[in-house]
Amino acid sequence: MSTLFVERHAVQCSAASELDCAAVSLASVSEKLHVDLSGAPQTMLATLYAKALDADLAKPILGDRLAKEIVDRIDYDWSETSITKANSPSVTTRSAHFDNWARQFLAVHSDATVVHLGCGLDARAFRLDSGPGVEWYDVDYPEVADLRRQLFPRRDNYHVIAASVTDPTWFSEVRSDRPTLMIAEGLTMYLTESDGVALLRRVVDTFPNGELQFDAFNRLGIKSQWMNAVVRRSGSTLYWGINRPEDIVDAVPGVRLLAWESPFDSASFQDVAWPYLVMARVMSMVPALRYMAQYHRYAF
Repeated sequence: MSTLFVERHAVQCSAASELDCAAVSLASVSEKLHVDLSGAPQTMLATLYAKALDADLAKPILGDRLAKEIVDRIDYDWSETSITKANSPSVTTRSAHFDNWARQFLAVHSDATVVHLGCGLDARAFRLDSGPGVEWYDVDYPEVADLRRQLFPRRDNYHVIAASVTDPTWFSEVRSDRPTLMIAEGLTMYLTESDGVALLRRVVDTFPNGELQFDAFNRLGIKSQWMNAVVRRSGSTLYWGINRPEDIVDAVPGVRLLAWESPFDSASFQDVAWPYLVMARVMSMVPALRYMAQYHRYAF
């Protein structure tokens, strides 16, 4: 299998960075994997493709070469994603933002647990230099987990859990005696409010302390989901709209707000092309549009 090839080849790359080594390993595998997904799991192909296109830009926002290599290994009509180089920052600025927040947490907690929920085919575990003391868990549907095992190299202290994030049984597979970072990028809007709140409460109740980092749409974003080409083409449905941090603080006992930002205010957004900056300036004049998408960060 290709995964075994990657493991053997990775030994030869010890002098390279982890992300570069993984990219070199995958580039050496010639066979392509056919992918047949629908609904929410299919949207991960759009986000992956955006990162792959970004990697080839003269001034990339994320610079994820591993995403580029993985796209080259998948048999898929990428035009179906509706993603282009021009609109790829809608994905990569978000990923870069959560990379920065995760780095901040890990800089303080060298021995920590990271739980990346709804990870899709994101390579954050390889982009970040989390260190040997961090146990990293990527959690997603079984069909997604199977793809990850075939497409990504293995590494120490890295685990893939095949489960729906709303299934409480996966918690038993995660080390729960250390500070814990929960990352959920591009996930909450696909959950119902009851499932989402139950998930966040379960994280807070299971782990001793840590942070919740996730993005969300407000209720206007949920109502206007028909305008989102990625969601529409995948046949997905968005459910949970979060208008303000109080929606989370009131629903999840034990959390404390650390940051709540519009993507337009994120440092990762400042280097985008001028049309995006103009759009951000116009949308920011209306609070409901400025916070149609939001970045949330809480301590517990």
